[in-house]
Amino acid sequence: MTFPVTRQAAFASLALAIAAPSVHADPAELNSVIVTATRTPQAARDVIADTLTIGAEEVANAGVGSITELLQRQRGIEVTRNGGPGTNSGVLLRGANGNQVVVLVDGVRIGSSTSGAAAWNAIPLEAVDHIEVVYGPLSTLYGADAIGGVIQIFTKKGQGAPSLSASIGAGSDKTRAAQAAVSGSSGAVSYALSAAREKSDGFSATKPGLSSYNADDDGYERENAAGQFAWTVAPGHELGLLFLHSRLDAQFDSGKNRADSVQSLDNYAIYSRNKISEGWSMVAQAAQTRDKSGSFTSSDSQINTKQTSFNWQNDFRLGDDMLQLLVEHRKEEVETSTAGLSRDRDTTSVAASYQLNRGAHMVSLAARNDDSSQYGNKATGSAGYGYRLSNALRLNASFGTSFRAPTFNELYYPGFGFDGNRPERGRNGEIGLNFDNGSTAFNAAYYHNKLTDLLVNTTPCPKPGFTFGCAYNVSKATLEGLSMSAQQRLGSFTLHADADFQDPKDDITGKTLVRRAKRHGNVGADYQAGPLHTGVEWQISSNRYDDAANKNRLGGYGLVNLYATWQFSRDWSALVRWNNVADKQYELARFYATSGSNVFAALRYGFH
Repeated sequence: MTFPVTRQAAFASLALAIAAPSVHADPAELNSVIVTATRTPQAARDVIADTLTIGAEEVANAGVGSITELLQRQRGIEVTRNGGPGTNSGVLLRGANGNQVVVLVDGVRIGSSTSGAAAWNAIPLEAVDHIEVVYGPLSTLYGADAIGGVIQIFTKKGQGAPSLSASIGAGSDKTRAAQAAVSGSSGAVSYALSAAREKSDGFSATKPGLSSYNADDDGYERENAAGQFAWTVAPGHELGLLFLHSRLDAQFDSGKNRADSVQSLDNYAIYSRNKISEGWSMVAQAAQTRDKSGSFTSSDSQINTKQTSFNWQNDFRLGDDMLQLLVEHRKEEVETSTAGLSRDRDTTSVAASYQLNRGAHMVSLAARNDDSSQYGNKATGSAGYGYRLSNALRLNASFGTSFRAPTFNELYYPGFGFDGNRPERGRNGEIGLNFDNGSTAFNAAYYHNKLTDLLVNTTPCPKPGFTFGCAYNVSKATLEGLSMSAQQRLGSFTLHADADFQDPKDDITGKTLVRRAKRHGNVGADYQAGPLHTGVEWQISSNRYDDAANKNRLGGYGLVNLYATWQFSRDWSALVRWNNVADKQYELARFYATSGSNVFAALRYGFH
């Protein structure tokens, strides 16, 4: 592997960070709980996988815009975006493509079956409570597409006395936003409801040089509502309902013609959570997701994906160990204005995992089989080991296989899709180190993810009948890197930093994969004294390439952001966020604009 810095320098910096804690972790992190890594609540200190949690306070201080802007400030994550917050976006996890990452909202998978990626621009930041990110292959737990990892978004839950929160704000580009929420519990019933609306005049999504360039501003309007209801029927037995609705109306550039898009996301789920006995817990969930995407220019296009799923999970506590058995069924249905693309497929899955704890030793084993009506059987497995050198320091090692199912575009799109395409495959090995003593935290992970049977646009197509090439399993790639983060509290100050050194490359050509930086990271400092909480963030990225041949270079960038909150009474507070203070001009996709210096301010009630 050839890193942009020497391997010796990278590991030297790792050793330096361990030897001299210079940077913080909130003491609460020591006792935090992670759900996504094992599909069940587990203390973070007992999780072998490499994970990250974006807490409720960080989400609330993000202001407005897209959830991708929040993710862009996290370790191991890069984003692509064709313009402002209302435009198409992608999230890359440890160099893995957007359709190689599973995205969940409250345990329900979202995404388009035609593109394979989630509609990030439609996910409302206002409805989010917290986010969990699990890095590395998780196909043994979540099936197809979990090559790079899993991102799970949790909406707000109700508990305690009834409470009301609301905010109203305004900012650059004539952005205005308002939201309100109510939550609480009464007897055996808990509830949480929220609604929000955001509108902005935006800026021109494209720049001169693109054929579709238009100098007009491309605005957007997003409306959303979310809710959760739970009823404790008896001690240890709960029935629940959750939903999320979001609609995004956005403008984009298509030359001189007016161009509009409508993206909607609807999530519905009912569940039953039952404690059958002291050592046996069961969860059954039925869910449906609808992803609708329409583009309206001189010619209209409509693509709708419906995913219906059922899963039945049983967790058996065996002393300090846990055995998990899982059965899932998922049906994907596509309805579109494109001839031949309206299809469906079913996948039935069975999985088993075992978490073993023996003193300082931790072992995780998992296996799964996915049986698809389209691509047949696909088996995956994983094994992980952790060793606690002390209560604060742990070493990890893991290996896992994964796969990505072909999208409906890669299978059936006229003149491009080939219905004989196979799933992409991944084999990942990694080692890691975690230190957390409640005041100082450090994390490092080295990973090597080998991908084969990659589906790429192949010209000429190996199969007859394709004039302009086709999607075909001909490529392979390696995702390799070192990801580090550290945090330290110094009195009223909190310092935090993360850095990723990676080499995501095409093994056929030796070129760097499209829109991946070999170096990127974040540095930040927070200050809290009484009612004042303020902070500075510095986002850094090296150059990337916008094409597979590495000829179209996207320059590196550094962004400075400032934010402050002031709790001027028990219930009232104010937020001000100033992003891209230096007005840095940069691109996440060639000839597509990004936000310049922009400010947002909000008055908030009930944000504690």
